[in-house]
Amino acid sequence: MISQRNLVHILALSTLLLGATALAEDTKILFVAGKKSHGYFAHENNAGSLLLAKALNESGLNFDASVYHDPEDPGWPRNRNLLKGIKAVVIYCNGGKRHVANNHVAAIDALQEKGVGVGCLHYAVETVDGEAGDAFLRWMGGYYQLYKSVNPHWTPKFEKLPDHPVANGVEPFSINDEWYFNMRFRKDMEGVTPILSAVPPQDLLPEKDHHHNSTPDARAAVARRDLQHVMWVSENENGSRGFGFTGGHFHDNWQDDNLRTVVLNAIAWIAHREIPESGIPSQTPTMEELKENQDFEYDASKIRDDKYADRRRHR
Repeated sequence: MISQRNLVHILALSTLLLGATALAEDTKILFVAGKKSHGYFAHENNAGSLLLAKALNESGLNFDASVYHDPEDPGWPRNRNLLKGIKAVVIYCNGGKRHVANNHVAAIDALQEKGVGVGCLHYAVETVDGEAGDAFLRWMGGYYQLYKSVNPHWTPKFEKLPDHPVANGVEPFSINDEWYFNMRFRKDMEGVTPILSAVPPQDLLPEKDHHHNSTPDARAAVARRDLQHVMWVSENENGSRGFGFTGGHFHDNWQDDNLRTVVLNAIAWIAHREIPESGIPSQTPTMEELKENQDFEYDASKIRDDKYADRRRHR
């Protein structure tokens, strides 16, 4: 017969073993990569997702990141087994009416209710008003709203970073990208923490109205010198987490250690992982690694000689 004292020891040992097993389990992350989009080295939904997934898997921090990408049937995964056990889903796709999440709000709501984090990269932060827009507010606290938000190419200076785990290991930096701003956020920014913010130049937006390039609301915000949040995270009522990252137009920007680290941190954070003080570690990808998995044929003219110059362009 097992004595009460021995039973206590056995139960304690079992608890330790269960805890060790839980810690040993990899954190599953699913990237959903949309169809090809903007030409060589831009909006590389699949190649960018694969690069970030590889960085997580090679971090030594027990991640199991995979990418769903089907060029013949782009969109939300039809195979529900891909969603089993995931702790976060990261979407990198065309936005607006073509967003892969628009017709799958209920499915993503069901994941989020289980604590699954939702993150969107670049064009994937844009959706349509109504059911999808309201869902984005629930999932990640904000989104790109047509006729309000804008999408210029500019070189913001991220001079002050918040005291937040997603900013761990990230130094102030500046880099040219298609940084969207004047986003629609939850009322009073409830549960939303800006991560990357900057004040746009006053001459950034053209005077003529355009549903993407220049809106009256965005021009007024620029004139007021409003601080614009181009990356943010959210803590949601049901305990889940989310993030939006508006950069990611240029594929070679993943070579920037600060930009790459802040995104990897955000992915880990929405999966409820602790972030090391120095951030999620990753190797700077080489140019040869960046050229892998491209959706379009090689185009030397798309290789930028300076990722940090102030080059302004509108879609």
